[in-house]
Amino acid sequence: MQASSLFYIIISILIVSFIVDKMINILNEGYFDKKIPEKLKDIYNHDTYEKSQAYKKTSAKFSNTSSLISIILTVTFFLIEGFAYLDRFARSFSEHPILIALIFFGVIISVSEIITTPLSYYKTFVIEEKFGFNTSSKQIFWIDKIKGLLMSFVLGGGILSIVIWFYLLTGSNFWIYSWVLVASFSLFLNMFYAKLIVPLFNKQTPLEDGVLKSAIEDYSEKVGFTIHNIFIIDGSKRSTKANAYFSGFGSQKRITLYDTLIHELDTDEIVAVLAHEVGHYKKNHIIFNMISSVLLSGLTLYILSLFINSPLLSAALGVTIPSFHIGLIAFGILYTPISEITGLFINYMSRKFEYQADNYAKDTFNKKALITSLKKLSKNSLSNLTPHPAFVFKHYSHPTLLDRIKNLES
Repeated sequence: MQASSLFYIIISILIVSFIVDKMINILNEGYFDKKIPEKLKDIYNHDTYEKSQAYKKTSAKFSNTSSLISIILTVTFFLIEGFAYLDRFARSFSEHPILIALIFFGVIISVSEIITTPLSYYKTFVIEEKFGFNTSSKQIFWIDKIKGLLMSFVLGGGILSIVIWFYLLTGSNFWIYSWVLVASFSLFLNMFYAKLIVPLFNKQTPLEDGVLKSAIEDYSEKVGFTIHNIFIIDGSKRSTKANAYFSGFGSQKRITLYDTLIHELDTDEIVAVLAHEVGHYKKNHIIFNMISSVLLSGLTLYILSLFINSPLLSAALGVTIPSFHIGLIAFGILYTPISEITGLFINYMSRKFEYQADNYAKDTFNKKALITSLKKLSKNSLSNLTPHPAFVFKHYSHPTLLDRIKNLES
């Protein structure tokens, strides 16, 4: 295959992916005004429904504009051989492959932030502010951006450096060592995310003794799910949207409740939400997801190892000196069709697991409380109650609210 042919394949993948995504979005937008199902009519009154419609349409317009800007800039960068120029720029500072790669990706990340930050700012302080979701200050916004960028450089740069080091030492066998590294890091992060990462952005405080804590502990004891770490996180410092999650394993296992969730739901509803999360543990969904993630990362790294040595990948982007970092860019685009397929499978399994977790909560606690909690959370976030099936199939990791309620009532 000629380098020019591979280049056009890369461009085609980018454009076709964009077009397919836009077609699915158009189908979904056509369902915005669809009649709300009878089972969901009690979620919105007239004013709230109008507000939800406006939010959906405004968010869709913003998403379409953002993605259009992204694809235009990306394709243009490919066409003007921007990666070749950037590679020469990085090589002007060093001859070491790791340093060249760090400079190369550092520039890409920095430029990407410069482009996307105004869009993120607009979404937060115009769209989210307009519909009453944003509670973040401009100071918090910029501090979050700086912290996130630093984490990208430190963690991302560190992992990239080690992977390239493995490549320089072992050649195509680098994928084995990289796989161990990525799997170990993922497990470590899952175990200690709440202790190491969350405190950089949010304050967590232990849930005080009271009715809610007693209800949670009583339920946990009933189902044999011992947990002593229950925390409240100050999610309201950024948004009014509510959430709750479990993290860690063994002694590091903890429940984290957003303060907005506590304000939105009553005690039984909160316990019902947690019963759903316990269901994920009891049904071994957490282990399945972890193993799947590890296997998928191994498969990806193995396929990468088969092609990364090919000068064709670098030549396709106009780069005369083959390198790991240029090959990684080309491979990332060529791998898109495979990642789309694996993404569909992961979402399918995730939706299946959500039904199972709902059933567990229904069987061990209270289905009515779970249904009312789901409705309140949907109302709180002005959720789309009538998504198109194609959009659900491609993007949803959870079943639709209507499908979950039907399942709970069956």
